[in-house]
Amino acid sequence: MSALALPAIIQGGMGIAVSDWRLARAVSTRGQLGVVSGTSIDAVFVRRLQDGDLGGHVRRAIAAFPLPRLAEQALQRYFKPGGRAPDEPYEAIPMHQQVVSLAREQLTILASFVEVHLAKQGHHGKVGMNLLSKIALPNPATLYGAMLAGVDAVLMGAGIPRDIPSLLDKLARHEDARMRLEVEGEAPGAASWFGISPRAHWSDAPPAVRRPAFLPIIASHALATLFARKCPGGVSGFVIEGSTAGGHNAPPRGGTTLDERGEPIYGERDVPDLEAIRALGLPFWLAGGTGRRGALRAAQGRGAAGIQVGTLFAYCDESGLDAGLKRSVLESAARGAVAVRTDPVASPTGYPFKVVRWDGDTSHGESRPRVCDLGYLRTAYAMPDGRIGYRCASEPVDAFVRKGGKASETLGRRCLCNALLANIGMPQRREDGMVEPPLLTSGDDLADLEAILGGQTSYTADDVIAHLTS
Repeated sequence: MSALALPAIIQGGMGIAVSDWRLARAVSTRGQLGVVSGTSIDAVFVRRLQDGDLGGHVRRAIAAFPLPRLAEQALQRYFKPGGRAPDEPYEAIPMHQQVVSLAREQLTILASFVEVHLAKQGHHGKVGMNLLSKIALPNPATLYGAMLAGVDAVLMGAGIPRDIPSLLDKLARHEDARMRLEVEGEAPGAASWFGISPRAHWSDAPPAVRRPAFLPIIASHALATLFARKCPGGVSGFVIEGSTAGGHNAPPRGGTTLDERGEPIYGERDVPDLEAIRALGLPFWLAGGTGRRGALRAAQGRGAAGIQVGTLFAYCDESGLDAGLKRSVLESAARGAVAVRTDPVASPTGYPFKVVRWDGDTSHGESRPRVCDLGYLRTAYAMPDGRIGYRCASEPVDAFVRKGGKASETLGRRCLCNALLANIGMPQRREDGMVEPPLLTSGDDLADLEAILGGQTSYTADDVIAHLTS
């Protein structure tokens, strides 16, 4: 791996901004791979500015952005000295779609640059960025901004990111880059595309950028083989994620059946063949259930370069989770009063999604009125007149059905976009006074937090690394 030294520990890229620049920097400073989440980073960026940019960190990073006019425009538009009034809602930004304005694209580039730039300050360690294949439309601009800031690795799951190696190659040369847009109901043989023209943002010659290492997050040896054969030299290794990992899980192979708790049943077909992966000659890291003491040594004994761990880092002092939520879960974990359920329908992506239940949860998100005003998880669909529309199974049911969706597809769906922003203390406030509730996700390792806590009510990223390497 020419672009990335082999860390023993990869800190999981947890969105939205749970894996923020502070957490990634703390992990990278210790010689492991710290990872920022690029999911919805533009929304996080503008909300930080509207909250007054406490500490001035965002503005400090903006000052380093190589397109100063663009940076100044973002400050003038979104920065509120002293922050918003207590009952003031956040100003919205336009949703992503197949074609966006140059200014909208630049906002995403700037937001991504700021996050990676802050994560890389004050140390010589490596920093990665995590993205979701399911949230495709922002990814070219997000990756370009991260590369301008010198990101060292890109990790991507929740889908099959087959277009990313070529995209990274082209972005490193500032060339036009495009990706296939998946459009439901598109005519046979038709193809829709979206992408980015990097040189459109520069009046002078753009700065040199380095292509980062690419680590797809996958759940099977078949996908590892596909990437190794179809993208020779484009993939630097793999993160092999099991069904006990937090966030989105790969659906069971061969179809989904549910157990008595209503959770998907995973079987032998869902266990990756590590020997087949090892034979490909690329390094790999194991993820899901790897937060336990001794898991690192066990993974390395099976041929892995190391492990990826998310849940334990999610609740440490440096993570972006709201402090009150963090404290509530940790207090419940100390009493053994937490549980993680794999919900087959909560996510509008259709992928199983891990949901945390704890005795201190008062959010009552199930009763939230349906609103879709962020749109990161919308699906493109072909309209009768040939144009492309967008719908989300978490939007109001009548709107979803009017766009050609089925009412049955909306059952149990939750608005992850708004909920995950609430998780980091940035909930939207509605006109009727309703504040968006959180929805926490964690891996099964959450039940083992007491092993780190040892009677304490908080811990640091250093404590996690010490726990994993002991």
